[in-house]
Amino acid sequence: MNLPVWVWLATIGGFGLILAFDFWMVARNPREPSFKECVGWVSFYVGLAVAFGIGLLVASGPSHGGEFFAGWITEYSLSVDNLFVFLLIMSRFRVPREYRQKVLLIGIVLALVMRGAFIAAGAEAVARFDWLFYVFGAFLVYTAWKLIGHEDEEAEFSENIALRTVRRVLPTTDTYHGARLTVHLGRRMVTPMLIVMVAIGTTDLLFALDSIPAIFGLTKEPYLVFTANAFALMGLRQLFFLIGGLLDRLVYLSKGLSVVLAFIGVKLILEALHHDGVSWAPEIPILVSLGVIVGTLAVTTVLSLMKSAREAKKAKEPEPADR
Repeated sequence: MNLPVWVWLATIGGFGLILAFDFWMVARNPREPSFKECVGWVSFYVGLAVAFGIGLLVASGPSHGGEFFAGWITEYSLSVDNLFVFLLIMSRFRVPREYRQKVLLIGIVLALVMRGAFIAAGAEAVARFDWLFYVFGAFLVYTAWKLIGHEDEEAEFSENIALRTVRRVLPTTDTYHGARLTVHLGRRMVTPMLIVMVAIGTTDLLFALDSIPAIFGLTKEPYLVFTANAFALMGLRQLFFLIGGLLDRLVYLSKGLSVVLAFIGVKLILEALHHDGVSWAPEIPILVSLGVIVGTLAVTTVLSLMKSAREAKKAKEPEPADR
């Protein structure tokens, strides 16, 4: 896709306007949004992404349109899984509910900036070094194995080295002071809100390390990589409140994501072998990839909800009386 500069500028400007409007809404009314409001906004953002993908199908053909949809669905699913970590962070630091919107929005902006930087670096790297596809493929397979290997462990948030360093070096208050990051109490001190921002930011960095190789396994077009990631991040603030209670019920989501990441990793390795002249290594069509991704996530979602329903029904059944 040889796109003129104005297309990139218009696209980035459009996403910037959406984020600016989101910031304005949070600053104007910093509260937890209602269920109806969340449904409306999530539907709007999903509809916007679908309309953009249909536009690509018409303007650039089924190949690029299919690559966008496959990338967007994959990144959106990874973003939903990432929301669970955000929930753990905000629960761990007891972020007041009225300030969670601000934390989420800043986390989304940080994620978009970091992914943009990774996309720019990744696009340049894969254009110069073909062997990186083997590295990306192996990394995704390893990530899939790691997801499966840790799925039965109790979910908890562990502080990384950056967060521990900030807490050790900077004097921190014990309580929140509104949404302020610092406060003057005899001396300048940081509030727990800044610690939460550091936790979200460093977690976003780790998420980008997983998501960028995954999207490059589906498309090599930087524009599609960027727009798929950007649309996957749009509306996450409202989605967090919409499915906050549903996250615990998606018990098989990690399994589904591990299958998707492993599939994309193997796809990358096979395509790299094919381009290197290995005759038995096939190229997997994007429609097959899209079918595997959608099918896997649909099956794991249905199975998750079925299991949660059975467990809820079992919990309501009275225990048998002792004889």
